[in-house]
Amino acid sequence: MDLTELFTQNPDGLKHLATPALLQRLDDICEGTIAVDARARIVWINKKYLHMLGYSDPQALLGHDIEEFIPHSLLRQVVNTGEPILLDLMAFGSETFVVSRLPLTDRAGKIIGAVGFCLYEKLHHLKPLLSKFSRLQQELAETRRQLGENRRPRYTLASYVGNSPASLEVKRQARRAAQLDTTVLLLGETGTGKELLAQAIHASSDRASQSFIAVNAAAIPESLLEAEFFGVAPGAYTGADKRGREGKFKLAHGGTLFLDEVGDMPLQIQAKLLRVLQEQEIEPLGANKVIKVDVRIIAATSIALQESVARGRFRSDLYYRLNVLSITLPPLRDRSSDLEALCDSALEQINERTGMPRREITQSALQRLAAYDWPGNVRELRNVLEKAVLHSDSKRLVAEDFATILPQATTQLQALAHAVLPLSQAVAEAERKAIVAALRAAGGKKTAAAQLLGISRATLYEKLAQLKLQD
Repeated sequence: MDLTELFTQNPDGLKHLATPALLQRLDDICEGTIAVDARARIVWINKKYLHMLGYSDPQALLGHDIEEFIPHSLLRQVVNTGEPILLDLMAFGSETFVVSRLPLTDRAGKIIGAVGFCLYEKLHHLKPLLSKFSRLQQELAETRRQLGENRRPRYTLASYVGNSPASLEVKRQARRAAQLDTTVLLLGETGTGKELLAQAIHASSDRASQSFIAVNAAAIPESLLEAEFFGVAPGAYTGADKRGREGKFKLAHGGTLFLDEVGDMPLQIQAKLLRVLQEQEIEPLGANKVIKVDVRIIAATSIALQESVARGRFRSDLYYRLNVLSITLPPLRDRSSDLEALCDSALEQINERTGMPRREITQSALQRLAAYDWPGNVRELRNVLEKAVLHSDSKRLVAEDFATILPQATTQLQALAHAVLPLSQAVAEAERKAIVAALRAAGGKKTAAAQLLGISRATLYEKLAQLKLQD
């Protein structure tokens, strides 16, 4: 009986005849074949696949879940859905295979398992595609690695330079904050090193291996701030990315989110941020479901949040939620004993970044720098030092190197010297004015004037003599 007669008399006969031959042929050309039962447990594996996995005895695999030996296998999906996966790419060690997966059914059509075929060497025309796929995988892995490095903290507690009592107290509090997985609020003037300390706390915490994501609330337009925080669902609005966009909370999942200049955050976003902190879940723009997140918040501000709360510019409930553990960073003028160490550290960083010769700071230069008020704190100090390095050819920076960079230092001191009187002179001037006013009010009568001043008549005469007011 030929195939035409067989197919005419029994259409199903062709299928029964071809199936064993097809499976045998696939087994011959495949790099590996494996079958699982309805619970995705391995029930059969050929010798080539067994060798690829590094085994010689199939009994070591039979009865085990497929994922124990092939973590990226999709045979369980095929069993659960009953849908074949005819063409797929699967990475296996350093190689990539073309994989086909088919469901297995009994005569009643019930899913009883699945079989997978690994095709590679026999499909030469797919090698260029596989090579391109492997290259893209390598590029993706490298991009992820670099992105991960960018999201790792660059600073530790050792980066917070200084051994003054104020600096040591900040470090002590930071170590305490690192041990406690709670919200931290960093307070201090601009340039005092709040982000550095936030990174140091993260680097010393149990979340150090996870991402550190920083957001400056003052640098992002209000219309974009919500999307920046919570992300955007695919096609949420006209012009939105069809793939969607992950927000900073999602990127920081498992790690730390640093909210810089949180005091400048709009009230509308403050309300949504409060909900995230309370519920630990976010809802991307345009989405209809919430996403659970595990994020540790470190917030920072250079403004007085309590005053903002009193003026209605900052939510009181959010303030109390953020102010669980607060650390106040001292301004540079309150830690002048750290000035030399800060200069040495900054000059070393300038040398490493620019490649210019290493400079030293002299005592005369330190005295000149110490006379300045430093409204920009450590950030301004580094900027001033870099300017001095760029304008000087000497290996040692002296006071004159800062003459044009900090001309206001002398001007400020001179202005203060003219505006502020010595204490003894200020007291004498105040007494003079009070006595003159009392004598005028009493019509020149000294006894009445003494009563108005609350002093004795003898004391008044003594003051008149000291202040030369007898006439």
